Amino acid sequence: MAARVSLFVTCIVDQFFPRIGLATAELLERLGYRVEFPEGQTCCGQPAFNTGYREQARQVARHFLEVFQAAEHIVSPSASCVSMVKNHYPELFNKEPEWQQRARSLAGRIWELSQFLTEVARLEDVGARLEGVAAYHDGCHALRELGVREAPRRLLARVRGLKLREMPGAEECCGFGGTFSVKFPEISGAMARRKIQALCESGVEYVISADASCLMQIQGALSRAALPVRTLHLAEVLASR
Repeated sequence: MAARVSLFVTCIVDQFFPRIGLATAELLERLGYRVEFPEGQTCCGQPAFNTGYREQARQVARHFLEVFQAAEHIVSPSASCVSMVKNHYPELFNKEPEWQQRARSLAGRIWELSQFLTEVARLEDVGARLEGVAAYHDGCHALRELGVREAPRRLLARVRGLKLREMPGAEECCGFGGTFSVKFPEISGAMARRKIQALCESGVEYVISADASCLMQIQGALSRAALPVRTLHLAEVLASR
């Protein structure tokens, strides 16, 4: 029997980029996993957590833990949301030992997509093909909270027809930061413009990332500047044939 994987699709993917969720499911199924989609899933609670609404974040986190409690593996195309569950749920329940234990148990079963592919599935070549030149953007949560840097690059290096080119400041923030981009639009915009300048200097056709929120920020800046660089999520590239 194929191993089961529960897909946590996240709010931004669900509302703005459903193609990323579909690509993630397609890729995992092609690799032999039985993908399940718990329909009761909602937000991970990160927006409330980041803005100081801890009790509201706990309510959402309890729901998440209930919905995914039976999952063998939880895979998500969002390092940001995975980091929330893995790193911050135990902190949220530091005064509720039972819920904290549940959070710690689930933290060991949730994976950002590239982590799952390289550390659990033990794969680097997934049979993908995409012609062109691309740069990879390191999302802050993937890099700084999950320690994910090499896994996406190893996967992309095996994509047939794709030339991966490091851009200046690949590890710099794009300026989105959730509510940061709303509270500090001038700073956020300046950071995004710095990012697209780096892309222009790199001469790439695509910018790839593991977080849809980063891609939304970068694509907005690219569109306003009328630049032809296309944004792609890692899952879309790995699912491409």
